[in-house]
Amino acid sequence: MSTRRRGPAGAFVAGAVAAATIGGGLGLSSVPAAAHTRDHRPALGIENCTATACHFDLPPGTYDVRVRLGGEAASRTAIGGETRRTLLAETPAGAGQRVTRGFTVDVRTPEGEPTGPDGSPGLDLTLGGSAPALAGIRVTPAADRHTRQILLVGDSTACDQPGDPYSGWGQQLPQYLRKGLSVANHADSGESTVSYLGNPHLWDTVRSSILPGDLVLIQLAHNDKTTGEATYRANLETMVAGVRAEGGEPVLVTPVVRRWFNADGTLDNDTALLVNGLGVDHPAVVRSVASADGVPLIDLTARTKALVESLGVEDSKALYLSDEKRDNTHTSEYGATRFAALVRDELVLGHLVPEGRVRRG
Repeated sequence: MSTRRRGPAGAFVAGAVAAATIGGGLGLSSVPAAAHTRDHRPALGIENCTATACHFDLPPGTYDVRVRLGGEAASRTAIGGETRRTLLAETPAGAGQRVTRGFTVDVRTPEGEPTGPDGSPGLDLTLGGSAPALAGIRVTPAADRHTRQILLVGDSTACDQPGDPYSGWGQQLPQYLRKGLSVANHADSGESTVSYLGNPHLWDTVRSSILPGDLVLIQLAHNDKTTGEATYRANLETMVAGVRAEGGEPVLVTPVVRRWFNADGTLDNDTALLVNGLGVDHPAVVRSVASADGVPLIDLTARTKALVESLGVEDSKALYLSDEKRDNTHTSEYGATRFAALVRDELVLGHLVPEGRVRRG
């Protein structure tokens, strides 16, 4: 099922408390009167939150979430949502302090990988962190004129991974964005440029979801093992043209490196740098297409190579699933978070996203 991303008019409000225990000594009597949407359904309030999660019965769309964090004791609260996305990194609040944060979230079906299960309908948020305390929450449909979407086209290194310990960098990117920027992660495990274009549940869904001004980040290479250079280049050019035809702005992203060290401690080899068995240098082709077609480029190959090499053979294992799965391609939550921060930095440096729309620290 593909849907346009904007939610219906109306407001959904939860203005009281969900902390270590519901109420948490912060006063449930302050719950406001329920608002109503245009279809006369009552707004969703604090009764939809528990000590560890909130569920909002919403149709697919894009929603702004405003939270107040904190309680009587010092707290540290993180918020996740949908298929293991990190929407807000662990945020501290002192004893008796209230901290307000906002973010924008994409609600869709399927809620994770496009070829995966539908998931749970509506918007599901999880409360985490070392000492979570939620003092209030308000969910409203995002206004088109104030919202820009970042759509991701990619493979398993970027997707919303369904199970621990795996995580894609696109799954961690939302925590670095402020309200008004959402991430619609259409990356899917096992996809190449050939298979992504050939599956209507993938490329056609992305194209139908683009609104003018949206960014579309394209990172496909890991599974183009048998794709010749001419075909790979043509596929990237097809995606660029398709995004532009819908009024979106394409951004080409070179693939994250594999953790495959040489004896000298560098990653200067075909396996690490995504040169396939046919001799196709995927990052080089991506760079070439970006230059020829005037497409913004995020050179994630260069950025991840520098990070992995700086950490060295042993410390870089934590970025990947080297110890857990003997996997030097897919990232841990820690690694995906570090790589997502690199993407954030490149979005700002490339003037694709204003500095004021991202989070740091």
